Amino acid sequence: MSEKLIKVDDLGRVEGEGGIDIRLVDGQVQRVEFHIFEPPRFFEAFLIGRKFHELPDMTARICGICPVAYQMSSIHACEHAFGTAIDPAIRELRRLFYCGEWIESHVLHMFLLAAPDFFGYPSAIAMAQDRPELRQVVQRALSLKRVGNDIVALLGGREIHPVGAQVGGFSRTPTQEELVRSLRDLLLQAKDDAVWSMQFVSGLELPDLSHDIEFVSLSHPDEYPMNEGRIVSNKGLDIAVEQFGDYFVEGQSPYSNALPVLVKGRGPFFVGPLARMNLNFDRLSAETKQVAATTGIPFPNDNPFVSIVARAIEVHYAVCEALRIIDSYHKPAQSMAIVQPRQASGHGATEAPRGLLYHGYSFDDAGLIRSARIIPPTASNQYMIEEDLRLYAPRVAGAMPHEQAVHHCEMAVRNYDPCISCSTHALRVTLSID
Repeated sequence: MSEKLIKVDDLGRVEGEGGIDIRLVDGQVQRVEFHIFEPPRFFEAFLIGRKFHELPDMTARICGICPVAYQMSSIHACEHAFGTAIDPAIRELRRLFYCGEWIESHVLHMFLLAAPDFFGYPSAIAMAQDRPELRQVVQRALSLKRVGNDIVALLGGREIHPVGAQVGGFSRTPTQEELVRSLRDLLLQAKDDAVWSMQFVSGLELPDLSHDIEFVSLSHPDEYPMNEGRIVSNKGLDIAVEQFGDYFVEGQSPYSNALPVLVKGRGPFFVGPLARMNLNFDRLSAETKQVAATTGIPFPNDNPFVSIVARAIEVHYAVCEALRIIDSYHKPAQSMAIVQPRQASGHGATEAPRGLLYHGYSFDDAGLIRSARIIPPTASNQYMIEEDLRLYAPRVAGAMPHEQAVHHCEMAVRNYDPCISCSTHALRVTLSID
């Protein structure tokens, strides 16, 4: 009997604390575990008894990389519960806000977290120090990322844990002159950088791990999804956001402090930029579709490693969408709609950089939170990450030296850009007393 162990105690270049443990016997996988040992953070419990207008600031603290997504999902859930009507100009500003987060988060992943894997370096810093041409790559990427941060800071008041987004709108709304003066020239330059980034990542040597996957994302008939839409999949799922609990179920693993999620009656599923691209490619702008065609990579695509290309395409789309919004924007008469709390339940789902992010709340008639449920993208992807490792580990373990095989398995996890801290909220514990 031949036994091989692929074990990583602490994954590098991911947000949070996690590891992998894979056991192969005679080339067959006997165990695959994506360990998430970041301590539970109990965010849903923290929210109970708080007022609805505290939700955006509190949920933003779940993640320092994608706070906009947590704010927007919580805000949409509140507005759904209270029947709040939103000015179309506010809706456009929210898309602009999301464009900023997609740009800064995707660029961070592609060039600082993932790129070192393809060039044999432990970090982007080591990569940039060792090779001048890659130093220029990192510098150009940081310039592109800066544009995303600037958008978030302008609308949110600051880059990290922004405070501008509110239930009903924003605490203040900019004029078109302010948007143009602060962002337009930067975005025009960023468009060239976005085309360059797409060409760069599509030229990387991507492993082929194509297999049968259920991709899940929001879908909207009139636009590429960010804040709104129905939840759909390539396997026939098509539901309203408020039906999320009827079709998805949380599980629990003894080695994970996250609650991994399954499609009821089917199994693991995939959320993130590749899912969005596969299900919504036709809703990209004509300019982005034209540039995406130059990569030579087709969509839909069943190879999870193509996610990095999907991210680059979304960066280009976000830059173009930000320019469209700025050029057509008119400052709304009121920065915030009047919100009338009532006893009700509300549901919201938006597309975080890493994928579908669901929030569900119930409120009393004073707008106090009585129950809360948050499903982060990494919890949704946990079982799919393990499925990828189950397929990929035997292939690499039998074809390359052990250290290289371990590295490739790490790449398979990093490919999802997991936000491990986001995924750890609470555990369900059952006690049995004899």
